[in-house]
Amino acid sequence: MAQFRVCPDSGFYFDKSAESLMKANAVAGAVFLLVAGFLGLGVILTRWQEVHLLPADVFYQVLTGHGINALIFWIIFFEMAILYFASSTLLRTRLAAPRWAWLGFALMLIGAVMNNIAVLQGNSSVMMTSYAPMQAAPHFYLGLILFAVGALIGCFVFLGTLVIARDDKTYEGSIPLVTFGALTACIIAIFTIASGAIILVPTFLWSVGYIGHIDAAMYRLIWWGLGHSSQQINVAAHVSVWYLIAGVLFGARPMSEKVSRSAFLLYILFLQLASAHHLLADPGLSSEWKVFNTSYAMYLAVLASMIHGLTVPGSVEVAQRAKGYTKGMFEWLRKAPWGNPVFSGFFLSLIIFGFIGGITGVVMGTEQINLIIHNTIYVPAHFHATVAVGTTLTFMALTYLLIPVLFRRALFLPWMAKWQPYVFSAGMTLMILFMLGAGTLGVSRRHWDMDFTGVMAVAGIGGVLAVLGGAMYLIVTVGSLLFGKKLDESAGLFQGFGVPLAPSAYTVGQPERLPMAPKLAVEQHGSGGMEAPGTFALALALLVCFVVYYFINWDYLASVWPLS
Repeated sequence: MAQFRVCPDSGFYFDKSAESLMKANAVAGAVFLLVAGFLGLGVILTRWQEVHLLPADVFYQVLTGHGINALIFWIIFFEMAILYFASSTLLRTRLAAPRWAWLGFALMLIGAVMNNIAVLQGNSSVMMTSYAPMQAAPHFYLGLILFAVGALIGCFVFLGTLVIARDDKTYEGSIPLVTFGALTACIIAIFTIASGAIILVPTFLWSVGYIGHIDAAMYRLIWWGLGHSSQQINVAAHVSVWYLIAGVLFGARPMSEKVSRSAFLLYILFLQLASAHHLLADPGLSSEWKVFNTSYAMYLAVLASMIHGLTVPGSVEVAQRAKGYTKGMFEWLRKAPWGNPVFSGFFLSLIIFGFIGGITGVVMGTEQINLIIHNTIYVPAHFHATVAVGTTLTFMALTYLLIPVLFRRALFLPWMAKWQPYVFSAGMTLMILFMLGAGTLGVSRRHWDMDFTGVMAVAGIGGVLAVLGGAMYLIVTVGSLLFGKKLDESAGLFQGFGVPLAPSAYTVGQPERLPMAPKLAVEQHGSGGMEAPGTFALALALLVCFVVYYFINWDYLASVWPLS
């Protein structure tokens, strides 16, 4: 029989089994973020010419570990916690097959540790991409395979929980939009994991000697179905969190749920195809295939992100204006709770993801422009804007929301939490902008010695500042679990890492059915007036920035590829 507790602050219902899994996955993710940040500092201090910390062999070892821990382990562990929250908690239902979920968690943990051991042993410095014919140790690949299997189990537990909620009729109407977005992330994750299995299983067999040859071009094509699509899981997940935070902080609802759901559907159909922008300079792939994937198909995925980029801040603006913040175009934004790290982290991630990550992604997907930035440091600059800021900063903001609600602890050092999103985003933005400029000028993506370029000092300063912001997040997070004021008497040390609260906390046998929210006036046909003029102005600013930056890059291309 399932047991639930209701959070007195938020009204969220937590299933006892799901709650423990959320905590365990979130804490594991934070541990691997710590590892990624420490290794990232080594990368930054090596590329900073005046410091040049590490020798070449150690640099590539550290770079491999940083990429895998930051882009895969930290984020996917945290996304498992989001999947369990979006299904069990938001639908007020018991978690399907919690023992299978714990098995999935154990496999993910064993795989992540195994992969890190392989990297630290020094014979698997093949970067996150691990391109053939470079060969890593067998347990490097086996660790990734075990991690993927564990994540796949978590996805099926999530889907099973949706089935239980539907059969038990725990909600009215369609599943909530946040859960729908999490379902999108789950579907993309299954495709991603399948791509990884298709290429990593034979590569593992190659590493142990059972297969004699792995075709390099074939490897790159299939691997990017894993490598880039992992980021598409992140996009769907962190956009879902944007909707959640907007709803919790402001009582905001999307201006049109149908449009937002349609945008998530476009992600499922087209987002993975953007992986092709890593292959535009590869031989063996037809121009027709490249053009279709990075033009007609990718732009439909871009349309989906533009819809979310309009409706998320638009919903906040509508909610703020309903509260009386109607002076001028931006009073709703000026009067937003900028001192609350949940809001500042969420909104900064949205702006930086759209204005830097989104624009550079579209530019990089243009086949002609790709010729001048392919395999330059422009590429990691782009995915630091999408992953390190868009996804990671969103998950940091969500952590500040969930520590009192899920872990039942008050935030430790709230002043540090208040400043952390600003420090992290400022450092990342500084690093990203200078890496974009260096990449446009042709600086190599993975070169150990950046001294000959003379361009990485400012990026290094930004990177160190970003690591400081990441350290502030971990201090607040871990400090809250260890030293934060208890909001429940049974919220002890072990409860912060997955052990349930006292039995007396779980007093609800079956929560009340989640009612369907009534339609907003803005969703009705024929409603007049501009509901979100400030958001529309921000969207126009994004369009102007994109057009200007797009033509600047064509100008750069014309300077190296003269046409008459």
